[in-house]
Amino acid sequence: MEPSNTLGDLIRLGDTFLSRKGAPDARVACELLAARLCRCGKGELHRFAGVVPEPRIVDALRRGIQRVAEGEPVQYVLGQWDFRALTLNVDKRALIPRPETEQLVDIVLRSDVVRDAPRPLVVDVGTGTGCIILSLAQEMRDGVFVGLDISPDALALAAANAARCGLAERVMFAQSDGCGEFDPGSVDVLVSNPPYIATAVVNALPPHIRDHEPRLALDGGADGLDVFRALVLDAVMVLKPGGELFFEIGNDQGPALRNMLEGSGFTDVRIHKDYAGLDRFATARQSS
Repeated sequence: MEPSNTLGDLIRLGDTFLSRKGAPDARVACELLAARLCRCGKGELHRFAGVVPEPRIVDALRRGIQRVAEGEPVQYVLGQWDFRALTLNVDKRALIPRPETEQLVDIVLRSDVVRDAPRPLVVDVGTGTGCIILSLAQEMRDGVFVGLDISPDALALAAANAARCGLAERVMFAQSDGCGEFDPGSVDVLVSNPPYIATAVVNALPPHIRDHEPRLALDGGADGLDVFRALVLDAVMVLKPGGELFFEIGNDQGPALRNMLEGSGFTDVRIHKDYAGLDRFATARQSS
C-alpha cells in the first residue's frame, strides 16, 4: 500500500490480498473497513475512491485487513454491526447477529400475543448481543422485556448495547441457563436463537466462525437439539395459556422441532421458511 494510492486502489489491493488468503467476501470486507474509516456508509465510498487517504487512514486500513486475513470476522474488526434499526457493539463475547434473525423478530411482531396483550412479558433466552430483545423493546408499543444468557460476558455486551441504543430502562438482563426460574404461567412470549449446530458440524465450520465466534453460542450437542429440548420443557411450565414461543432453527430441524413441540402439548405448531426458502423458524402456542 503505497502512500500515493487512492482509496479505490487500496480497496482493490486489499481485495486481492484477502482473496489470496481465502477470506470470505474479501471485497465487501475491504469496503466495510474503508467506509468505517471514512465515516460514511458503504454506498457512499464512491465519493472517496479517487482520494489519497492520510497515512493514519492507510495504516488503520492495513491493520484491519491483516486481522481479517488472519481469520477474524470483519464484524469483530469493525466492533459494531447493524441489526434492523439498531447499531450494536459486537465482539468475541457473542455470536454476530445474522440477517435471518431479523426475520425472527418480524415473526414475533406479527403474533397475536404481541398485538393483543396489553403489556406482555417477553423473554429472550440466549440473548447474546441482545439483538432480538432490544429490537422488540424498540419496536413494540409496550411490554416487559428480559434477556437471559448463561454467559456473563455476553450479558455485559448486551447491557452495553442497551445503553448504546437508549433502551437500558426498557430491558432487563439476567444470567440463567434457560428460563425455568420464571413463575409458572407468567410468560407471554418466549423467543430464542439458541445453539443449534451439531457438534461434528461445528468442528467443520469455516475458521472465521469456528475459531472466533463463541462455541457456547454455536454447539447444540450431538444432534444440535440439546438446548431445544431443555427450552421446550421450560416453556411448558412458564408460558401462559395461549402464550407463544418462537425459535430460530437449523434448516434440517423442522420435522424434529414439530414432533418435539406437538409431543409436549403445544398447538398451532408451524415451521417457517427464511428468505432463501429454507426451514429456519419454529413457532407454537401453549395450550389453553
